[in-house]
Amino acid sequence: MHNELVLLLNLLLVYGLVLFFWRVWGKYGLICWICIATILANIEVLILIDAYGLEQTLGNILFASTFIATDILSENASKAWAKKAVNLGIGAAVVFIVISQVWLAYLPSTNDWAFPHFQAIFTNTPRVLLSGLVVFAIVQRLDVWLYHKWWDFTNKRQGSASAYLWLRNNGSTLISQLFNAVLFNVFCFGGVYSLQTLISICLSSYLVFFVMAILDTPVVYIARYWKKKYSLE
Repeated sequence: MHNELVLLLNLLLVYGLVLFFWRVWGKYGLICWICIATILANIEVLILIDAYGLEQTLGNILFASTFIATDILSENASKAWAKKAVNLGIGAAVVFIVISQVWLAYLPSTNDWAFPHFQAIFTNTPRVLLSGLVVFAIVQRLDVWLYHKWWDFTNKRQGSASAYLWLRNNGSTLISQLFNAVLFNVFCFGGVYSLQTLISICLSSYLVFFVMAILDTPVVYIARYWKKKYSLE
């Protein structure tokens, strides 16, 4: 149960950090978090583990946290701020791709011990980050668009802009995360793993995203409550 416990603690840590960045720095904090999580997730996704009876890559929790952040921005700031956060996340990923490849251009000293490890990780980074970049751009825009489509629907149905937060949150995230799980893993790991392993990774990724989408609902409600209580901007 070691991996399962670490994943659970990681989930609590990441969700807690999303709320912390929102509480302390408001919408600017969430934009910062999206940039951080996008870079870290594209490194962490290189690790393959077994947990809860599934073979899965890491990075799913960090990726999912960016959807929570854009949903909070959509709910408490505006659609424009959510789009701005997505664009800045893409920009952060591009900068990281360029800089990480510059590192590999150096000739290490004979006394160096770290370069081979950097090389092993960041040689694969361009495909991973480029895949993540393309998919991130697609599914995050889809998520923002779906969120506001669901919001129009719930507003017309209930006559209140605050009702059915759980529906627009989950309705947008569950659909966009399905595209995320399939597109990212196919782009990133197609030809690297066998078809059976790839299918397993896609299914396990979406299962993790599905569970996280359900569990993130209280986080979105807390964020909206803090918006009113602390006048967060």
